[in-house]
Amino acid sequence: MIAIVDYGMGNLHSVSKAVERLGREARVTSSREEILAADGVILPGVGAFGDAMRNLRETGLDAVVRESAAAGQPLLGICLGMQLLFAESEEHGTHEGLGLLPGRVVRFRGDYKVPHMGWNELNFEQPSHPLFEGLAPGHVYFVHSYHALPERREDLLATADYHQPVTAIVGRDNVSGMQFHPEKSGDLGVSLLRRFVETAEGGKA
Repeated sequence: MIAIVDYGMGNLHSVSKAVERLGREARVTSSREEILAADGVILPGVGAFGDAMRNLRETGLDAVVRESAAAGQPLLGICLGMQLLFAESEEHGTHEGLGLLPGRVVRFRGDYKVPHMGWNELNFEQPSHPLFEGLAPGHVYFVHSYHALPERREDLLATADYHQPVTAIVGRDNVSGMQFHPEKSGDLGVSLLRRFVETAEGGKA
């Protein structure tokens, strides 16, 4: 079972349907017991970083997500959910994140269109990573005005080009994140989501 964390901000329906189309059970839940009993955990997110962290704290789900990561459960953050994995964000002020990955989230700066919206090709920074086994780089769908700057180069698994290299996939041990929406990103997005689910099926790390 894949638990999809329901903290009031997220593309819950589309993510759960994408997991179900892979032939797996998806459960949208805010229950600590269900989340910690799951084979894998997905943290979705749409909206502002500060609002998301406030909702997580008010429901106690910030502690549950950290507990899940510490227990070795495969954890995937999607879009805003990926940004929440980092230490802090500058979106509408400075906000503390979950701190599961070192780094910060900043706004795009430059004389170009923001938000970054549309299909961009992934560049696999670590092509031998198990997540990419058997896959070729392709296009995935982004919608975001802020992007993550990981402190550790080894946490950066894939980038996309939007006037600069943009963090697209991050990962360390059992914690990973995708800035784009895999459930809206065609065959490559589905394949990457399948890789995560297969990791979860392999048992907790």
